[in-house]
Amino acid sequence: MIQKDKEINVLGEPLAACSNEPLTGFFRDGHCNTCAEDRGSHTVCAVMTAEFLAYSKYVGNDLSTPRPEFRFAGLKPGDAWCLCAGRFLQAHDEGCAPKVNLAATHARALDIVPLDVLEAHRTDGPDKG
Repeated sequence: MIQKDKEINVLGEPLAACSNEPLTGFFRDGHCNTCAEDRGSHTVCAVMTAEFLAYSKYVGNDLSTPRPEFRFAGLKPGDAWCLCAGRFLQAHDEGCAPKVNLAATHARALDIVPLDVLEAHRTDGPDKG
C-alpha cells in the first residue's frame, strides 16, 4: 500500500488544499501530497499564468490542452495545480515561474527548491479574478 508523506507545508504547518477544481495532486485529492512513488515530486501548489503555461508547452508538458481521455480539461491562467518541483525550479531559472501558494506547497518541495525561491513567487491562492 502506498503511504503518503506527512501532510506538512513549507511553512511547517498543516498542508492546505491546492485545488479541487480542477482536481489536482499526485493522489488526485486536491492536495500536493507526495510519497516515495511520486517520482516527479508533484509538491508545488502553483497558480498558473499564461506565460508559464506557454513555457510548459514549449518544453514538452502541455498543461493547457484538454485531454478528455484522461478526464483533464486543461489548465488556464488562475488555476491552481500541483506542479513538479523540478519543473517549477526550471521555470524559475528561465524567468517564467508561476505564482506559488506556500500554505498548499508540500515541505518535500524543499528537497528541490529553496524556500527563498518559493517565497519570491508567493501568492495567497488561486486568482480566479
